[in-house]
Amino acid sequence: MNNDEFEGSIRYATGKVEKAVGDVAGRSDWQADGVVDQVAGGAQHGYGRAKSILNDAIDSAPGLLKDARDRLESTGRQVADAAQRGGETTVRTAQEQPLVWALGAIALGYGLGWLIHGRHD
Repeated sequence: MNNDEFEGSIRYATGKVEKAVGDVAGRSDWQADGVVDQVAGGAQHGYGRAKSILNDAIDSAPGLLKDARDRLESTGRQVADAAQRGGETTVRTAQEQPLVWALGAIALGYGLGWLIHGRHD
């Protein structure tokens, strides 16, 4: 709890008491002052609370950034490893079955040529 939260709570409580005393004494000026202090105390407490939340967020930001960076690096390593394994598998398969890869390349080339040029009727 920071000073604004504390002082706002105190001001709200004293405003509540001041209004109650004004109600009992029949003094409208005390009642009005009590309500003003309650509103001002509530606002000050709310401001202090928001300030505390913001400071907590700022204090925790470096840790959150480090966690995000670590996750990104881990994911990047996983993607790079998967890509390397995929490339190695492709090379090994192409070496073991060159005819299949040649037919696949021919089919792919024909398909791309057909898509690019198409039929001109």
